[in-house]
Amino acid sequence: MNTAYIIADNMISSLGFNSSEHVEKLRKSQSGILPCNNSSLYPTPFQASLIDVSRLDHMKSDIEFVDKFTKLEQLHILSVRDCLSQANVDLSSEKTLFVFSTTKGNIDLLSKNYVGGIDAKRAYLHEMAKAISEYFNNPVNPVVVSNACISGVLAVNMARDFINSGIYDNVVVTGGDLAAEFTISGFQSFKAISENPCKPYDASRDGITIGEACSTVILSKNANGSNILVAGGGSSNDANHISGPSRTGDGLMMACEKAVAEGMVEVSNIDFVSAHGTATVYNDEMESKAFNWLGVQNIPLNSFKGYWGHTLGAAGIIEIVASTHSMRNNELYKSAGFEQIGIPESLNVISAYKKDKVDIVLKTASGFGGCNAATVLVKE
Repeated sequence: MNTAYIIADNMISSLGFNSSEHVEKLRKSQSGILPCNNSSLYPTPFQASLIDVSRLDHMKSDIEFVDKFTKLEQLHILSVRDCLSQANVDLSSEKTLFVFSTTKGNIDLLSKNYVGGIDAKRAYLHEMAKAISEYFNNPVNPVVVSNACISGVLAVNMARDFINSGIYDNVVVTGGDLAAEFTISGFQSFKAISENPCKPYDASRDGITIGEACSTVILSKNANGSNILVAGGGSSNDANHISGPSRTGDGLMMACEKAVAEGMVEVSNIDFVSAHGTATVYNDEMESKAFNWLGVQNIPLNSFKGYWGHTLGAAGIIEIVASTHSMRNNELYKSAGFEQIGIPESLNVISAYKKDKVDIVLKTASGFGGCNAATVLVKE
């Protein structure tokens, strides 16, 4: 069997436009969540983690034919280009594939407030993916993964499978979503958005914070100097409810068991769990039960959503990238917003930044419709 190494990565969010900027702020436990008073997104103020538009305007000037691309597409292009500066990958090769992860893509094109000149057909996810892959002269039909909040983790697992099957030598996995009127209104209709920055696993948590992000990883059959590989993956669906997660956590535990078995690691050897941790009442309760069933309740765990919010289709990828830097630097980042445990089953939530050995990571995600996904990262 081949191996799928993570050879390049990028993170774009409220914390910056590259991975090194993010790591610096993670070490300082610095959140990018701020009050947002934008009536085009929602009539009343709310907390959000938004990408710096002025910095994007400056950086996008380097994109050829930039006006032919939406804001989200521009972010994907910048993210992929940053990865290309780290790894020698031929995107024009038929052995290189693009996999896109998103929940709503260019949903802003359908808003009554949209004033740009991009054809509304680019709201179709496959049209967006095609436009970006063609920019990089990639000859392969791109793959789109859109399965609620587990999209990013699923996309990375799929990329691993493509490489291990020998179909492709390299896979570019890029995920992104923006704050939009449709998204904000949808979560507000569930009363799922907190009035304050989100507090995963905390006793006072009361909902999510929406975040914008775009993140990319390049997986390759060749190490190219990397020592981190995607060792195993798993997914499941507990078919519990159209939006709410299983109250028992059995579906998430099943996905984790699959990932651990495929990754050929022992649960007791996991050094860090990068959990989903949305800060809603039911998600965090469900995760605490699943992780106790799995036997990782004493392993250091965090949610990155206190830093950049819930970034939807980008979440799984940007959190995997952050986890790889935790492994490379042997450091654990605080679960931002967490103060006092507030879940039915105890977890070892990281309360402060610290240096520690991180060789094996379990990354999880859960989403609407009862979907769950997990991946195992191993440092050789």
